[in-house]
Amino acid sequence: MKNKSGLPFLWISMVAFILDLFSKWIVVNSFQLYESMNILPVFNFTYVRNYGAAFSFLADHGGWQKYFFIVLALGISALLIYWLYRNNASKKLMNCGYALIIGGALANMVDRTYHGFVVDFLHVYWENYHFPVFNIADVSISIGAGLLILDYFINPEKKNSQSE
Repeated sequence: MKNKSGLPFLWISMVAFILDLFSKWIVVNSFQLYESMNILPVFNFTYVRNYGAAFSFLADHGGWQKYFFIVLALGISALLIYWLYRNNASKKLMNCGYALIIGGALANMVDRTYHGFVVDFLHVYWENYHFPVFNIADVSISIGAGLLILDYFINPEKKNSQSE
């Protein structure tokens, strides 16, 4: 009997993708740029635009980075979909990690393609220390990466067949 692939885990990508784009739609239609709403003593909704990548990396480099990050998101997502296809469905942590990264990467890519920037709005801070504002896609990517790291330690496998 042939082992099932990890492709059915793509439903997780779709959930992350939809949640992210829907939350950004609400923010864009409810907030003015830089408007902030306090939710908790350490957390605000603050509408900002990110023209770069994580922590505004490459944000002030003339516009070429938009296309670079679009191609990067498409390439990484295609590679992860291929890995899902090749992966056994029993590798749940790994498949969930890949799926979350795909959903987050594609949601930010759609945002970048449509707006020319990524909408960020989750603002965590403590007194005068502010973490860069982020979004649900960023959370999805981070959790996905965390699941891959966790899987690496929980399910150690021989990575190098030459060492056998």
